[in-house]
Amino acid sequence: MNSAANIDKSLLIEGLGKGLRVIECFSDAHPRLTASEAAELAGLTRTAARRYLLSLVHYGYADSDGKHYWLLPAILRLGRSYLEAARLPRLVQPFMQRVSMQTGETANLSVLDGRDVVYLTRSNSPRVVSIGFHPGARVPAHVVSAGFALLSTLSPEQVEAWFEGAEFGQFTPETITDPQRLRDSVAQARRLGYWLADQYADVGLRGLAVPLKDRQGRCVGALSITFQAQAYPGDASLTRLLPPLQEAAQTLRQVI
Repeated sequence: MNSAANIDKSLLIEGLGKGLRVIECFSDAHPRLTASEAAELAGLTRTAARRYLLSLVHYGYADSDGKHYWLLPAILRLGRSYLEAARLPRLVQPFMQRVSMQTGETANLSVLDGRDVVYLTRSNSPRVVSIGFHPGARVPAHVVSAGFALLSTLSPEQVEAWFEGAEFGQFTPETITDPQRLRDSVAQARRLGYWLADQYADVGLRGLAVPLKDRQGRCVGALSITFQAQAYPGDASLTRLLPPLQEAAQTLRQVI
Protein backbone atom coordinates (compact mmCIF):
# COMPACT_ATOMS: atom_id res chain seq x y z
CA MET A 1 0.00 0.00 0.00
CA ASN A 2 1.39 3.42 -1.02
CA SER A 3 1.06 5.85 1.90
CA ALA A 4 2.48 8.90 0.07
CA ALA A 5 -0.93 10.60 -0.05
CA ASN A 6 -1.14 10.55 3.76
CA ILE A 7 2.12 12.40 4.42
CA ASP A 8 1.96 16.01 5.61
CA LYS A 9 3.68 18.01 2.85
CA SER A 10 5.10 20.43 5.40
CA LEU A 11 7.35 17.61 6.60
CA LEU A 12 8.87 16.94 3.18
CA ILE A 13 12.39 17.92 2.09
CA GLU A 14 11.67 19.52 -1.26
CA GLY A 15 15.32 19.53 -2.27
CA LEU A 16 15.50 15.74 -2.07
CA GLY A 17 12.53 15.44 -4.39
CA LYS A 18 14.13 17.80 -6.89
CA GLY A 19 17.38 15.86 -6.77
CA LEU A 20 15.55 12.62 -7.48
CA ARG A 21 13.81 14.28 -10.44
CA VAL A 22 17.20 15.19 -11.86
CA ILE A 23 18.37 11.57 -11.56
CA GLU A 24 15.21 10.38 -13.30
CA CYS A 25 15.93 12.68 -16.26
CA PHE A 26 18.66 10.32 -17.44
CA SER A 27 17.41 7.60 -19.75
CA ASP A 28 18.18 5.65 -22.89
CA ALA A 29 17.07 8.71 -24.87
CA HIS A 30 19.05 11.08 -22.63
CA PRO A 31 22.23 9.32 -21.41
CA ARG A 32 24.20 12.60 -21.29
CA LEU A 33 22.68 15.92 -20.29
CA THR A 34 23.76 19.53 -20.01
CA ALA A 35 22.55 21.56 -17.05
CA SER A 36 20.08 23.34 -19.33
CA GLU A 37 18.68 20.05 -20.65
CA ALA A 38 18.35 18.61 -17.15
CA ALA A 39 16.63 21.79 -16.00
CA GLU A 40 14.06 21.55 -18.78
CA LEU A 41 13.36 17.87 -18.17
CA ALA A 42 13.14 18.25 -14.38
CA GLY A 43 11.19 21.51 -14.39
CA LEU A 44 13.93 23.43 -12.57
CA THR A 45 16.01 26.50 -13.20
CA ARG A 46 19.37 25.94 -14.88
CA THR A 47 21.18 27.09 -11.74
CA ALA A 48 19.31 24.63 -9.52
CA ALA A 49 19.77 21.75 -11.96
CA ARG A 50 23.50 22.46 -12.19
CA ARG A 51 23.85 22.39 -8.40
CA TYR A 52 22.12 19.02 -8.20
CA LEU A 53 24.27 17.64 -11.02
CA LEU A 54 27.46 18.88 -9.37
CA SER A 55 26.34 17.29 -6.11
CA LEU A 56 25.86 13.95 -7.89
CA VAL A 57 29.39 14.27 -9.27
CA HIS A 58 30.80 15.14 -5.83
CA TYR A 59 29.18 12.11 -4.19
CA GLY A 60 30.31 9.73 -6.93
CA TYR A 61 26.97 9.12 -8.60
CA ALA A 62 27.75 11.03 -11.82
CA ASP A 63 30.62 12.42 -13.86
CA SER A 64 31.07 15.40 -16.14
CA ASP A 65 33.34 16.80 -18.83
CA GLY A 66 32.49 20.34 -17.79
CA LYS A 67 29.45 20.61 -20.05
CA HIS A 68 27.68 17.27 -20.13
CA TYR A 69 26.80 15.05 -17.17
CA TRP A 70 26.22 11.30 -17.06
CA LEU A 71 25.43 8.77 -14.36
CA LEU A 72 28.02 6.33 -13.01
CA PRO A 73 27.46 2.69 -11.98
CA ALA A 74 27.39 3.80 -8.34
CA ILE A 75 23.81 4.99 -8.93
CA LEU A 76 22.82 1.32 -9.02
CA ARG A 77 23.40 1.20 -5.28
CA LEU A 78 20.09 3.03 -4.84
CA GLY A 79 18.14 0.30 -6.59
CA ARG A 80 20.23 -2.44 -4.97
CA SER A 81 19.28 -1.11 -1.55
CA TYR A 82 15.63 -1.79 -2.34
CA LEU A 83 16.29 -5.27 -3.71
CA GLU A 84 18.34 -6.21 -0.66
CA ALA A 85 15.88 -4.76 1.86
CA ALA A 86 12.59 -5.78 0.25
CA ARG A 87 10.92 -8.85 1.71
CA LEU A 88 8.90 -9.85 -1.36
CA PRO A 89 11.74 -10.83 -3.74
CA ARG A 90 13.42 -12.95 -1.05
CA LEU A 91 10.15 -14.66 -0.19
CA VAL A 92 9.23 -15.41 -3.80
CA GLN A 93 12.67 -16.58 -4.98
CA PRO A 94 12.42 -20.24 -3.83
CA PHE A 95 9.01 -20.59 -5.49
CA MET A 96 10.35 -19.18 -8.73
CA GLN A 97 13.23 -21.62 -8.61
CA ARG A 98 10.73 -24.42 -8.36
CA VAL A 99 8.81 -23.07 -11.37
CA SER A 100 12.06 -22.93 -13.35
CA MET A 101 12.91 -26.52 -12.47
CA GLN A 102 9.41 -27.72 -13.37
CA THR A 103 9.25 -25.89 -16.69
CA GLY A 104 12.86 -25.57 -17.78
CA GLU A 105 12.25 -21.85 -18.33
CA THR A 106 13.27 -18.64 -16.58
CA ALA A 107 10.73 -17.23 -14.10
CA ASN A 108 10.42 -13.56 -13.13
CA LEU A 109 8.83 -11.45 -10.42
CA SER A 110 7.78 -7.94 -11.42
CA VAL A 111 5.70 -4.99 -10.25
CA LEU A 112 3.90 -2.11 -11.94
CA ASP A 113 5.62 1.26 -11.62
CA GLY A 114 3.75 3.99 -13.48
CA ARG A 115 3.48 2.98 -17.13
CA ASP A 116 6.25 0.41 -16.83
CA VAL A 117 6.80 -3.05 -15.47
CA VAL A 118 9.91 -3.32 -13.29
CA TYR A 119 11.49 -6.74 -12.83
CA LEU A 120 12.65 -7.37 -9.27
CA THR A 121 14.18 -10.84 -9.38
CA ARG A 122 14.43 -13.92 -11.57
CA SER A 123 15.24 -17.60 -11.43
CA ASN A 124 17.28 -18.76 -14.39
CA SER A 125 16.29 -21.82 -16.38
CA PRO A 126 18.46 -24.96 -16.18
CA ARG A 127 19.50 -24.31 -19.78
CA VAL A 128 22.90 -22.92 -20.70
CA VAL A 129 21.27 -19.90 -22.33
CA SER A 130 18.21 -18.43 -20.64
CA ILE A 131 15.95 -15.64 -21.85
CA GLY A 132 13.93 -13.13 -19.92
CA PHE A 133 14.42 -9.87 -18.05
CA HIS A 134 17.13 -9.20 -15.51
CA PRO A 135 16.46 -7.59 -12.10
CA GLY A 136 16.09 -3.86 -12.50
CA ALA A 137 14.87 -4.02 -16.09
CA ARG A 138 12.08 -1.55 -16.87
CA VAL A 139 9.76 -2.36 -19.78
CA PRO A 140 6.59 -0.64 -21.06
CA ALA A 141 3.66 -2.49 -19.50
CA HIS A 142 1.78 -2.90 -22.78
CA VAL A 143 4.45 -5.13 -24.35
CA VAL A 144 4.84 -7.81 -21.65
CA SER A 145 2.44 -10.36 -20.20
CA ALA A 146 3.15 -9.16 -16.66
CA GLY A 147 1.80 -5.73 -17.56
CA PHE A 148 -1.59 -7.13 -18.49
CA ALA A 149 -1.66 -9.40 -15.43
CA LEU A 150 -0.90 -6.45 -13.14
CA LEU A 151 -3.33 -4.05 -14.82
CA SER A 152 -6.06 -6.67 -14.66
CA THR A 153 -6.10 -6.39 -10.85
CA LEU A 154 -6.79 -2.65 -10.85
CA SER A 155 -10.27 -1.19 -10.47
CA PRO A 156 -11.93 0.20 -13.62
CA GLU A 157 -11.25 3.72 -12.34
CA GLN A 158 -7.58 2.95 -11.79
CA VAL A 159 -7.30 1.41 -15.25
CA GLU A 160 -8.80 4.50 -16.86
CA ALA A 161 -6.45 6.74 -14.89
CA TRP A 162 -3.52 4.59 -16.09
CA PHE A 163 -4.61 4.97 -19.73
CA GLU A 164 -5.10 8.73 -19.47
CA GLY A 165 -2.47 10.50 -21.55
CA ALA A 166 -0.55 7.27 -22.25
CA GLU A 167 1.29 6.64 -25.52
CA PHE A 168 1.89 3.09 -26.69
CA GLY A 169 4.95 2.45 -28.83
CA GLN A 170 5.18 -0.25 -31.51
CA PHE A 171 7.90 -2.82 -30.80
CA THR A 172 6.91 -5.58 -33.24
CA PRO A 173 4.06 -6.11 -35.74
CA GLU A 174 2.20 -7.90 -32.92
CA THR A 175 2.43 -5.09 -30.35
CA ILE A 176 -1.02 -3.85 -29.35
CA THR A 177 -1.01 -0.07 -29.54
CA ASP A 178 -4.70 0.75 -29.95
CA PRO A 179 -6.00 1.96 -26.55
CA GLN A 180 -9.37 0.25 -26.91
CA ARG A 181 -7.80 -3.08 -27.85
CA LEU A 182 -5.52 -2.72 -24.85
CA ARG A 183 -8.49 -2.02 -22.57
CA ASP A 184 -10.26 -5.07 -23.96
CA SER A 185 -7.16 -7.20 -23.41
CA VAL A 186 -6.86 -6.04 -19.80
CA ALA A 187 -10.52 -6.91 -19.24
CA GLN A 188 -9.96 -10.35 -20.78
CA ALA A 189 -6.89 -10.89 -18.60
CA ARG A 190 -9.10 -10.10 -15.58
CA ARG A 191 -11.60 -12.78 -16.65
CA LEU A 192 -8.90 -15.36 -17.43
CA GLY A 193 -6.68 -14.74 -14.42
CA TYR A 194 -3.56 -14.75 -16.64
CA TRP A 195 -2.22 -13.30 -19.88
CA LEU A 196 -0.27 -14.70 -22.81
CA ALA A 197 1.65 -12.04 -24.74
CA ASP A 198 2.52 -13.31 -28.21
CA GLN A 199 5.60 -11.53 -29.57
CA TYR A 200 4.59 -8.09 -28.32
CA ALA A 201 8.15 -7.04 -27.40
CA ASP A 202 10.40 -9.32 -29.45
CA VAL A 203 9.73 -11.41 -32.54
CA GLY A 204 9.86 -15.10 -31.63
CA LEU A 205 9.29 -14.62 -27.90
CA ARG A 206 6.13 -15.03 -25.86
CA GLY A 207 5.37 -14.28 -22.24
CA LEU A 208 2.94 -15.83 -19.78
CA ALA A 209 2.03 -14.16 -16.49
CA VAL A 210 -0.32 -14.46 -13.52
CA PRO A 211 -1.03 -11.89 -10.78
CA LEU A 212 0.54 -12.50 -7.38
CA LYS A 213 -1.81 -11.60 -4.52
CA ASP A 214 -1.49 -11.56 -0.76
CA ARG A 215 -3.85 -13.06 1.81
CA GLN A 216 -6.10 -10.00 1.61
CA GLY A 217 -6.42 -10.39 -2.14
CA ARG A 218 -4.27 -7.37 -2.94
CA CYS A 219 -1.98 -7.65 -5.95
CA VAL A 220 1.68 -7.35 -4.94
CA GLY A 221 3.29 -8.34 -8.23
CA ALA A 222 3.22 -10.76 -11.13
CA LEU A 223 4.92 -14.08 -11.80
CA SER A 224 5.88 -14.61 -15.42
CA ILE A 225 7.81 -16.75 -17.86
CA THR A 226 9.36 -15.65 -21.16
CA PHE A 227 9.91 -18.40 -23.73
CA GLN A 228 10.58 -19.20 -27.37
CA ALA A 229 7.31 -19.22 -29.31
CA GLN A 230 8.34 -22.13 -31.51
CA ALA A 231 9.00 -24.35 -28.47
CA TYR A 232 5.31 -24.33 -27.49
CA PRO A 233 3.10 -24.55 -30.58
CA GLY A 234 -0.62 -23.88 -30.24
CA ASP A 235 -1.84 -23.98 -26.66
CA ALA A 236 1.13 -26.00 -25.38
CA SER A 237 2.36 -23.10 -23.25
CA LEU A 238 -0.99 -22.94 -21.43
CA THR A 239 -1.00 -26.64 -20.66
CA ARG A 240 2.67 -26.93 -19.69
CA LEU A 241 3.65 -23.54 -18.24
CA LEU A 242 0.48 -22.03 -16.79
CA PRO A 243 -0.24 -24.68 -14.09
CA PRO A 244 3.16 -24.27 -12.34
CA LEU A 245 2.75 -20.48 -12.36
CA GLN A 246 -0.75 -20.70 -10.94
CA GLU A 247 0.33 -23.21 -8.30
CA ALA A 248 3.19 -20.95 -7.17
CA ALA A 249 0.92 -17.90 -7.01
CA GLN A 250 -1.72 -19.80 -5.05
CA THR A 251 0.82 -21.16 -2.54
CA LEU A 252 2.46 -17.77 -2.09
CA ARG A 253 -0.93 -16.22 -1.38
CA GLN A 254 -1.02 -18.18 1.87
CA VAL A 255 2.27 -16.74 3.10
CA ILE A 256 2.53 -13.19 1.76
